[in-house]
Amino acid sequence: MDQNALKEQTGKESVKYIKSGMIVGLGTGSTVKYMVDELGKQVQEGKIKDIIGVTTSNRTAKQARDLGITIKDIDDVDHIDLTIDGADEISDDFQGIKGGGGALLWEKIVANVSNKVMWIVDESKLVHKLGAFPLPVEVIPFGSQHVFDRLEKKGYKPTWRMDGDEKFRTDENNYIIDLHLGEIDDPKALADELIHMVGIVETGLFLNRVNDVIVGTPEGPKVLHAR
Repeated sequence: MDQNALKEQTGKESVKYIKSGMIVGLGTGSTVKYMVDELGKQVQEGKIKDIIGVTTSNRTAKQARDLGITIKDIDDVDHIDLTIDGADEISDDFQGIKGGGGALLWEKIVANVSNKVMWIVDESKLVHKLGAFPLPVEVIPFGSQHVFDRLEKKGYKPTWRMDGDEKFRTDENNYIIDLHLGEIDDPKALADELIHMVGIVETGLFLNRVNDVIVGTPEGPKVLHAR
């Protein structure tokens, strides 16, 4: 099976965990797109009823609305029952890097108010240690070059996330700097260091945040229980 087939398999499998009446966090990314497509289909067919979606990006919100899924702002709900999102890397101890699609800030806010978090990935995203995938950090534009320079001096090999000839902008109109670390020995220490750096809004390190992971494999979807 090619990677897209694995993503589609995993996305469709995750919809089995969405029940009528739920408030569901809808993530961002290529695997989640298949999940939202399948959820929209089941909503249209009346198999899943009365659900509310809270999205982690404007593009997921548009996709969901176009499929007839009711979307509410995160501040208009008091909780989220289940958030289903993708991940760029998941280590053996279920720590994650997210933000390859640029939605890491909204993704972390949505995850933070969710009773349960599920990540859906193809098997290529499973790694022993985090770091091969560039770690995104979201920074406000004001003074961002100084943040970049500081990260460079620390040896974190930063690069600007680009959108053509312009710096990539998040849904909050911020920039993203990707750190090319190779391997992260202590994700918690790195997360603590980065989040206390003035100008950094959030990092793509998602630590101790996932409950279950659905992994797409050629033998079929596999569910891993993290906590």
